[in-house]
Amino acid sequence: MKRIAASFLPPIALDAHSGVPMYDQLSEWFRRAIIDGQLHAGQRVPSTRQLARELKISRVPVLSAYEQLFAEGYLETFVGAGTCVAKSIPGQALKSAAAQGRTTSRRAAAPMGPRNISPRVEMLRTPPQTWADTQGPFRMGVPALDHFPLSTWSKLVNHHSRQPTTAQMIYGDPMGYLPLREAIARYLGTVRAVRCEAGQILITTGSQQGLQICAHVLLDAGAPVWIEEPGYPGARQACRTLGAELVPVPVDEEGLDVAAGINLRAQARAAYITPSHQFPLGCTMSAARRLQLLAWASRSGAWIIEDDYDSEYRFGGRPLASLQGMDTDDRVIYVGTFSKVMFPSVRIGYVVIPKDLVSAFARVRDAFDTFSSMLYQVVLTDFIGEGHFARHVKRMRALYAERRAALLEAIACYAGGKLEPIGTDAGVQLTALLAPGVDDVAISIAAARLGVAARPLSISYLQPPPRGGLILGYANVSVHEIGQGMRKLAGCL
Repeated sequence: MKRIAASFLPPIALDAHSGVPMYDQLSEWFRRAIIDGQLHAGQRVPSTRQLARELKISRVPVLSAYEQLFAEGYLETFVGAGTCVAKSIPGQALKSAAAQGRTTSRRAAAPMGPRNISPRVEMLRTPPQTWADTQGPFRMGVPALDHFPLSTWSKLVNHHSRQPTTAQMIYGDPMGYLPLREAIARYLGTVRAVRCEAGQILITTGSQQGLQICAHVLLDAGAPVWIEEPGYPGARQACRTLGAELVPVPVDEEGLDVAAGINLRAQARAAYITPSHQFPLGCTMSAARRLQLLAWASRSGAWIIEDDYDSEYRFGGRPLASLQGMDTDDRVIYVGTFSKVMFPSVRIGYVVIPKDLVSAFARVRDAFDTFSSMLYQVVLTDFIGEGHFARHVKRMRALYAERRAALLEAIACYAGGKLEPIGTDAGVQLTALLAPGVDDVAISIAAARLGVAARPLSISYLQPPPRGGLILGYANVSVHEIGQGMRKLAGCL
């Protein structure tokens, strides 16, 4: 028989001064714990000797309690496994459990005192999103997991798991593992023209935490902040948790309309942008707009949060240089992540911080959750340093270009005239506009029923959108699945 592992018991409270015998107290505790689900069927319980030692009582009442529980059918003994909760609970116990459930329901229905929570929770409320729960074609944010070099990654994980150093097992630096920060600084300087040193890099659990930390450092309640319209909902949530005032600034084919932002709120505290590949429209911010934005930030003392979430994947040429690399006044905070390049559960992102803000960011990071998991930080350091990361990005760039082309072909074949693809030749998702007046949320819900994860464009707007559309991820979808998914989606159109 398979050995059953020992497990923890909930705290046992015995009253030595009670008139109820100790063995009765103990047997009643076990009955109640089993009925209430604190101990589940087949769970191993301590031996009588071990339990008596833990409770600091004589073994005699423990033996008596166990004998009673055996007789009533609550406990069983299995060869090689010891004493366990019975696989089937006695019928009388189930009746008692039902009675207890009715008592609990009556208690829950009784009037209760105030149960106050922060109004910020209501600000984060979103309507049900069935498309987000669908694992089928066109799900956003998931890279090509089947093409990730898992064997290489696993060898590095195994190597560092077998003999971790003391420094890797204790509390780490809130800024992150220094060798990883050095590797990221070299990578960003070479590939993204980011001007930084390792001391300016903060390791996070992803870009969302990076945005939250930026909001805590830079914003106050009521502080106005420019948000792209349409834009990334996660950035809106990060700002809303601080009670900031969201100022939706329109986006056109050149990116964020800086002049419109100045007209709306010239003295905004910060601006959030995705200049390399605007989310969700897919355009690239022009050089003129970038210079205009930097000049506004320098003149007004505002901050710019540059979210560079998927800049590695540009298919018409080399990735564009970052806005941070053009900044001469240290006004740009640069946010990046490895989730879109490697796999989401790696939970490693980074923020590049102006030198005079490093201390403030470190304090907020420490207050959040002290530091990120050390194991994956150490593994990723080697993954980058040994060249695996660069080779993986190169392979994925070719694969995603192929899949993007297949998606465009499938749209033309099955949904021509009903979907209008827009955006530059880059990224890991594509936005396609619907005909005017078509409800993109209704289309997304209908597609989810068929196993297709098409995200509605309208939820990326703060104000009513001029036209609905669908955001289609293609990174984790094979060419064959792209064709199948588009046929199903076309049926919903």
